[in-house]
Amino acid sequence: MKTVLSYLSPYKWLVITALIFMLIELSVELIQPLIIATIIDDGILARDQQTIIFWGSIMLALSFIAFLAGIINTFIASHAVQSYGYDIRQALFKKIQSFTMTTFLKFPTSSLITRLTTDVTITQNVVFMGLRIMLRAPLLVVGSIIMSFVVHPYLALYLVIGAPFLVVFLYWMSRRGLKLFGKVQRSVDRVTRKIQENLQAVRLIKAYLRGSFESTRFEKVADSLKVDNVTAFRIMELILPVLLFVMNVSLMAVLWFGAKEIQIGNAQMGEVVAIVNYATRMTGAFSMFAFIIIFFSRAKASSERMEEVLLEKEGIEEIDTDSPYSPTGIGEIEFNDVSFHYPTTDVPVLKDVSFIVTPGSKLAIMGATGSGKSTLLNLIPRFFDVTKGEVLINGVDVKEWPLKELRQVIGLVPQQSILFTGSIEENLGWGDSNATEELLREAAKQAQIHNSIEQFPDQYDTRVGQKGVNLSGGQKQRLSIARALVRKPEILLLDDSTSALDVSTENALWGALEDEKATMLVVTQKIRTAKGADQILLLEEGRVSAYGTHDELMESSSLYREIAESQQEGDNYVELHS
Repeated sequence: MKTVLSYLSPYKWLVITALIFMLIELSVELIQPLIIATIIDDGILARDQQTIIFWGSIMLALSFIAFLAGIINTFIASHAVQSYGYDIRQALFKKIQSFTMTTFLKFPTSSLITRLTTDVTITQNVVFMGLRIMLRAPLLVVGSIIMSFVVHPYLALYLVIGAPFLVVFLYWMSRRGLKLFGKVQRSVDRVTRKIQENLQAVRLIKAYLRGSFESTRFEKVADSLKVDNVTAFRIMELILPVLLFVMNVSLMAVLWFGAKEIQIGNAQMGEVVAIVNYATRMTGAFSMFAFIIIFFSRAKASSERMEEVLLEKEGIEEIDTDSPYSPTGIGEIEFNDVSFHYPTTDVPVLKDVSFIVTPGSKLAIMGATGSGKSTLLNLIPRFFDVTKGEVLINGVDVKEWPLKELRQVIGLVPQQSILFTGSIEENLGWGDSNATEELLREAAKQAQIHNSIEQFPDQYDTRVGQKGVNLSGGQKQRLSIARALVRKPEILLLDDSTSALDVSTENALWGALEDEKATMLVVTQKIRTAKGADQILLLEEGRVSAYGTHDELMESSSLYREIAESQQEGDNYVELHS
């Protein structure tokens, strides 16, 4: 937890102040039994009303001081903890943003969501409890033991008889709890992943009437979480009965031997009452230990999961570095004997791929599903590094280009159109935060979406739902293309980004893009789109099957001819088959 707790450092004075007020509250609680003993022995038994009033007034004043100290402690602790939670959540999110795609694949999305939400909240709660009661409970036990020895050493011995057993027992339970609640958090990850998966696929589930089937699958992961939680809490619930049994035995011993000490004159009534009072406070503090261990075990498990992200050193992108190269005039793209496989497998996705795209030209990339088309595009902005060979931009290996400079000249339109919650104008401006309103509208016109936007009641101020849920597939694709064009990229990567467009809209789009000076790589499954490209790259099982113009491939490639013959002019979308 060291790394996680280090985020409390900026608030150390708030933490220290909160602890001081907690100690004031604790000190009053430890002094009160002594005052009660004095009232009993010197006031009640001696029939001295003035002593009763005097010490009673002091006890009331101290109680009021403890009350104020508790309120101030809670206020300061709350402020420190909320600030701490904000900082650590920001640090986690920033670290995740710095991951390379290879590193990102090490952590399931659902797990990262849980770490940013549930795990942060758990650690926040434990830090708050630490400043409020978690430290107070053990200090109250220790303080009660010390004060008991001050009052009557002989009777105090009976309070500490079970202490060695309790220390060993609590240590063992805390270790056990850490493992159990680590398992619980992993179960939470699985539940989150299942919920996320189902919410994303809700239309498909409804279309196929698979609601009952998915409910059964969810029931299994939810049941696993329930079992893990029940197992953890059942074991943890053993703590309280054991603590109370040991403390009650000690309390009975104090009462038994205390009565004998009073009879033989070795103890006063007030002293026995004070010892009993300290024993009662210890019992109450020990009862908190069960909750403390449960919360601490969960926090320890959560902090280790967060530290796994925060301490990740491999696969971190260095974005903010100066470039020795000029970002202008970039256009030539060369793949030189490139092979690639994903980090999670040894199966190659691309094998010995070589080709050159001249500046300002358009390359269409075709191939069957799984042939490596999208992977090829991902290597250009260095989402992944090649396994073998090199990818060159203007003759320079992309590994030599600082990522900031490289990605500033690339406009990417992914296969799945991703839009963010906000207005259409905000989504377009996401491509370039400094873009003018005129530039946003120009890009929208090029992407053939301007007229559609104008028909919306709020036009460019129209709110886009999560992931563009209130837009059609074609509208989302055209907005994604417009967002990329706003960047005025030197290189434009389109990953099957016109699949939802009709023939006339797509033709108008390509016509509007003819004036763009960008080098374009277009993944497509349409022959009519490929015809308009300067060159066509045909992939088959990760290898280059053919490379050339439409006419050249019709003569030299039987696979390309097969694809062309299977498609009729005017089809919106035909899936390729190898």
